[in-house]
Amino acid sequence: MSSRRTPARVDRRAFLRYSGAVGAAAAFTGTLAACGGPASTTRSGAATDGGAGGDTITAGISYALSTGFDPMTSSGATPVAANWHIFEGLVDLNPVDLSARPALATAMPAKVNATTYRATLREGATFHDGSAVTADDVVFSVERILDPKNASLMAQFLPFLDAARAVDTHTVEFTLKYPFALFPSRISVVKVVPKKIVQADEKAFDAEPVGSGPYALVSATREDKIVFRKYAKYNGRYPAKAASMTWNLLSDASARVSAMESGRVEAIEDVPYIDMAGLKRTSTVESAASFGNLFLMFNCAKKPFDDPRVRQALHYALDTEKIIATAMSGQATAASGYLQPSHPDYAKASTVYGHDPARARELLKAAGVSALKVTALTTDTSWVQDIAPLVKESWDAAGVRTTLDIGQSSAQYAKVDTGDYDLLVAPGDPSVFGNDVDLLMRWFYVGTWPQTRYHWSGTAKGKQVVSLLDQAARSADTAARTALWAQVNDIVADQVPLYPILHRKLPTAWNKSALAGFSPVPTTGLSFLGVSPS
Repeated sequence: MSSRRTPARVDRRAFLRYSGAVGAAAAFTGTLAACGGPASTTRSGAATDGGAGGDTITAGISYALSTGFDPMTSSGATPVAANWHIFEGLVDLNPVDLSARPALATAMPAKVNATTYRATLREGATFHDGSAVTADDVVFSVERILDPKNASLMAQFLPFLDAARAVDTHTVEFTLKYPFALFPSRISVVKVVPKKIVQADEKAFDAEPVGSGPYALVSATREDKIVFRKYAKYNGRYPAKAASMTWNLLSDASARVSAMESGRVEAIEDVPYIDMAGLKRTSTVESAASFGNLFLMFNCAKKPFDDPRVRQALHYALDTEKIIATAMSGQATAASGYLQPSHPDYAKASTVYGHDPARARELLKAAGVSALKVTALTTDTSWVQDIAPLVKESWDAAGVRTTLDIGQSSAQYAKVDTGDYDLLVAPGDPSVFGNDVDLLMRWFYVGTWPQTRYHWSGTAKGKQVVSLLDQAARSADTAARTALWAQVNDIVADQVPLYPILHRKLPTAWNKSALAGFSPVPTTGLSFLGVSPS
């Protein structure tokens, strides 16, 4: 753990010097082992890392392996991105624009009636062990997600799904509990796994995944690298165009930039905002607008954070525009609703938090709170570290004495999950699982987060949010769904138990002459589907 105070005022030049010192001196707590997942796994015949060039794609990834690869439970940024290449669903999201497209299915699932859909598997699809992908594998993949004993993260996205059955070896039928118009795209959260291999040893499968995607995993070492090889028998729409890939896991931002500048890698994600201009001299650098946000979450079971006026006060106290300009080189948008303005279903919330310290003091006084002291947990992600001193500066200026506690994500969430915290400032981006409003809202406002992390699900407003989302899910009318989502948007913006401070742009750098067909993605991770070394 590290607690430190920052100067009362921080201009840009002093801020950059200060945040660099923080990054070098901090003694961050926790280990990735707390998150589970393999420390290292290697298949026989593993490829070696020969560096960039040739028929290999080499990349720099900003996150270590924090979970395993089993798509039923994997939530870490890096394994989720790896799984885009290893697994397929009947339908997958295009990582570049998050649109849904057929993958193992020959077409988008067809509607039979209001509560029944069918999908047909493509002929000749096989898993990386050479076995055929069958309808039984699809049914197995669905059922293990729906089984409460498995505690799958994906189950929360499928509350409408009653059952799946194999009509024949290549046809699957889905029965819904109620009509759900978003089913054809939402089924993308189910990645199809080989029943025989998973049943034989589920833990081994988590460490050494076997899918039907264009790349197969060769080896993975938690804080070092992931190696993939082309799956030659893949017969889908997006075959591998490189013989192999090596993803170097470079959580240190300067190490990623150095690797890109030296040519040791051909692409990096999460370019530090301060390095964007410099990298543009040698690389292509682009930012993608995203749902990815920095959010503020309160322990609503702890006084005085159970009072929405206190939560609102801390949002009004934030000088978000200064944070964006100073720490992010303008590469973000202050939240004016739950969704980012570039989202097709964006709606401005009835409450928008501009910088208003006077309003913050009024709200604290109305709540009967004086001389408020807070300990703000933040994660050690590089861009969050850059922002943390300015968060403290904003709150201190509004009379809130703030202590920063910066630590590894696993350690910080361990505190959150035991209730040992005041508030958390952290990044979040469920759009890796889907981009529709229902999914994006359910991630943070239904289930685990409100029940066990910010303790809001038992409140009247918390229950109302769930009810409204359920009503929207059951509605076949687009306008009615939109109106219900707008109500949720307004409630969470007013109550702010967990709410975005800003939506960031994600800068990616790559060597355009070395990678043909590459595009940055609006989520964490890199996609090399359809990309070839040149």
